[in-house]
Amino acid sequence: MAFVSSLANRAYHLLRHASAQATAREPVTVQGFSGLEGHKYCLLVTYKRSGEPVPTPVWFGLADGSVYIRSEADAAKVARIRRDPRARLAPCTVRGRPLGPPAEGRARVLEGPEQARAEAALQANYGRGRRAYEGVADALGVRGVYLEVVPA
Repeated sequence: MAFVSSLANRAYHLLRHASAQATAREPVTVQGFSGLEGHKYCLLVTYKRSGEPVPTPVWFGLADGSVYIRSEADAAKVARIRRDPRARLAPCTVRGRPLGPPAEGRARVLEGPEQARAEAALQANYGRGRRAYEGVADALGVRGVYLEVVPA
């Protein structure tokens, strides 16, 4: 399973829009995540130990000013967030081409009952299509976690 996940991640990296990296490095000019409203993807920027930013387009949900994301538990972005909670979010296309300015945030992995709030926010933004996608992942035994990003 890890091999399949690794191949998929490599494919996503090759498809990522070239301007995604520029957004990871540009100055932040907005506060909060209202710029994500009405979008289906956001560019989540997390940071390696070296400080190098890593932009990743993700599905998200908004609720009460926070952004919620579901990811594979063993994904590199989850490990980076556990180590360094700094995050940056910007609306983007499925390939990560930015559609607006980035905003700074602090991310964390949610535990226990907090996950219900995250799932509800994601369902509100995606509905049945996401349920089908997650159903396949669950059937394959992919363990997921929820992330919360709050404005910094």
